[in-house]
Amino acid sequence: MNTRHLCIWALALTTTLTTTLISPALAGPGHDHGDAPPAPSANGPQRQPDGSVFLPKPAQRQLSVRTVRTAMAELPRSFELNGKVVMDPNAGGQVQPLNAGRIEPGPRGLPNPGQAVRKGEVLAYVSSSAAPIERANQAAQLAELRAAKSLADKRVARLKELADTVPRKDIEAAESEAQSLAERIAALGTGLAPREALVAPVSGVIASARVVAGQVVDARELLFEIVDPARLRIEALAFDAAIAADIGGASIAIGAQRAPLRFIGAARSLREQALPLVFRAEGPALAALAVGQPVRVFVQSKSQVKGIAVPVAALMRNPANQTIVWVKTAPERFEPRVVTVAPLDGVSVSVSSGLKAGDRVATQGATLINQVR
Repeated sequence: MNTRHLCIWALALTTTLTTTLISPALAGPGHDHGDAPPAPSANGPQRQPDGSVFLPKPAQRQLSVRTVRTAMAELPRSFELNGKVVMDPNAGGQVQPLNAGRIEPGPRGLPNPGQAVRKGEVLAYVSSSAAPIERANQAAQLAELRAAKSLADKRVARLKELADTVPRKDIEAAESEAQSLAERIAALGTGLAPREALVAPVSGVIASARVVAGQVVDARELLFEIVDPARLRIEALAFDAAIAADIGGASIAIGAQRAPLRFIGAARSLREQALPLVFRAEGPALAALAVGQPVRVFVQSKSQVKGIAVPVAALMRNPANQTIVWVKTAPERFEPRVVTVAPLDGVSVSVSSGLKAGDRVATQGATLINQVR
């Protein structure tokens, strides 16, 4: 092979290697890794370096963000007390048997919790459980009285036949004895009644029922509780007795609703080192309350201070566990503000520092704003 042929062969080999190296490498079927991730968009919700949140208008509508404009006002001083729901003694009652015995259903069967009942309605019966010897003694005494009553009736009849020869006073004495024996028989027969009727003391609904058919109960055992759902009371414990003399209003929060309370009075003896305060609950929100349920009572005093009322839903927590609210400072920018709050009425709080009048505070959607990273 001459030099010319060697040069041609080397040039062809170099061209082949170059084409192989610069051509793209293609993976076989099933070994591709997809396209590269898209670059992050600068127009989406994101947290800024200064802690604020950039939230475009489309995202605000999607998250249902709503804001309210704050205003400075004179707000009452408020205190949060622990309380519970109790029945109104004039609109509720308890059903307890006077004697021990066995439970029998009433005319409508045993009442169920939540069932409406009327005053005087028979709820159940209690069959007497007297000892056999006691029942036998009472039956024997009743038999003696009936025999004596029979003899007294016959004597009265004979004396009336001899009315012309017998003094009138003897006839009247015999009649009086017969009437006395009849009344004693009736009284003893009532004591031997086979069962005692348990009647509803007031009209309302069954709050609790602790009986089943055939159950043996003792005397004075609580079997039924009846309440009027529209007339309930709230009992709160105040460890500062001075609160009772400075109550201007009160309320409780039931979910997102607020039920006003009317102050009735304060006790004059301590319970668990606290003074019981009694309020009367009003409003349709009472349908969600049950007797014995713990509640938070917000008491407003007669004295007032300056503050800004903000819904409780606007309060959030930052990474430092501080209470914050999100203030809309620009059409698409929200800024966190650390605030100092005090309870107001269970639905709103009073902000004493961190906000100024005219700020737009995010109320609805604040939780989603707080999660933007």
